[in-house]
Amino acid sequence: MPKILGVDYGEAKIGLALSDERGKIAFPYKTIATGKNPYEAIDKAIQGYHVDKIVVGLPLHMNGKESPLSLKVREFAATLQKKLQIPVTLFDERLTSAFSEKEMLEMEMNRKKRSEKSDVTAAVIILQNYLDSCIARD
Repeated sequence: MPKILGVDYGEAKIGLALSDERGKIAFPYKTIATGKNPYEAIDKAIQGYHVDKIVVGLPLHMNGKESPLSLKVREFAATLQKKLQIPVTLFDERLTSAFSEKEMLEMEMNRKKRSEKSDVTAAVIILQNYLDSCIARD
């Protein structure tokens, strides 16, 4: 059964999450370094999984306007789709990082642990919000 990959793009690290086969639940997967060729790293990371869609978080200002990072994410998503030949959808990620940080603080994670987990946690939140929005439309 196909899975959906959730991506939280960062200039240093990229968080990845995978859905279950039914497209209902997002699970943390891994964090990779953005590096020289993040596309190859993502392709390698999803080998063995049947990923038929990728959801990339689009960072927007609270008023809905795009930022310089939004443009980088759009370029990243377009290149990712071209290189992996998998459809890519952009999904509003406003407040994802703040929610992720709040959740980890409530779990009493120290700063180092939060830093290690923040990208993958944000990817899970992006993907879960996307999956929930799809279920709401059905």
